[in-house]
Amino acid sequence: MQYLRDIPRPELERRLAGDGVSLTVGPYRFNLKSNLAKVSEGLRKLYADFPLAEADDYIDFPVAIRSTGPLSRPRGKSEFSFEHQRPFGFVPTPQAFAFLEWGMNWCLSAHTNEYLKLHSAVVARDGGAIVMPGVPGAGKSTLCAALGLRGWRILSDEHALLQPGTTDVISACRPVSLKNESIDVIKRFEPDAVFGPESHDTHKGTVAHMKADLAPDSHNTAPLPARMMLFPRYSATDPQRISVRRRTQSFILAAYHSFNYSLMGEAGFDAMRTLIDGVQCYDLVYRDLDWAIQNIGELHTKACRQ
Repeated sequence: MQYLRDIPRPELERRLAGDGVSLTVGPYRFNLKSNLAKVSEGLRKLYADFPLAEADDYIDFPVAIRSTGPLSRPRGKSEFSFEHQRPFGFVPTPQAFAFLEWGMNWCLSAHTNEYLKLHSAVVARDGGAIVMPGVPGAGKSTLCAALGLRGWRILSDEHALLQPGTTDVISACRPVSLKNESIDVIKRFEPDAVFGPESHDTHKGTVAHMKADLAPDSHNTAPLPARMMLFPRYSATDPQRISVRRRTQSFILAAYHSFNYSLMGEAGFDAMRTLIDGVQCYDLVYRDLDWAIQNIGELHTKACRQ
């Protein structure tokens, strides 16, 4: 098996500008194209250990992020394309790497309906996973990054891919997206964390992505049973706590955080009910990452023994 790190830098830039580089991301294959050096550098840093797709593999998502003008113009425009269609508007070229990541998220959000999909981080340890739904700004990605840097396996910071009829989740590990203050929080938490290029002045502020495939089995797509559903919320002022959340409330909020619950109809309802009935559900309010990691670990160990 070959990995992106096996492609020398000049060869990577040439292939990205030409026929593209095909990577395995969880159960899917992306073909990536770009004529931007910043994108090439970001891929080298964050996707170095991703396996390359085989020559005869089916490509699920052919995507590209390209400058639309002279590359010598630092404030030029770039655009994202999927199967030669352009679903979004132009973005400033300095934001291109973040926009590529958002475009890849969009591909999974819009086109992978064989799974029940939740807008959720997913981490795992000891053969069991924790699903962590959260609205933007709740702190799920920051917590996901910190758990990954303390030995947990990151399955995703964006998509929980759940097999209907089970509590099993499938890994779709990609870099963790961090915004604004969270970038410095994680850099202080773990100075050796690997980050890609920062994108400034986006609609979300400053965005940077952290290398997430830190565990030996990061790219293993074997199903893992979810043991817990945790709804995290960062607060600088509220008391830190973990409390049991009622299953009915958890069902409603998890459905709200799903990309395709309504689209799946009755199958979505049955899949969500199976998930909620099969896991322990908790609310988490935190401001100290070490406190949160310790308490999550204790709860997870207990849940795995039950």
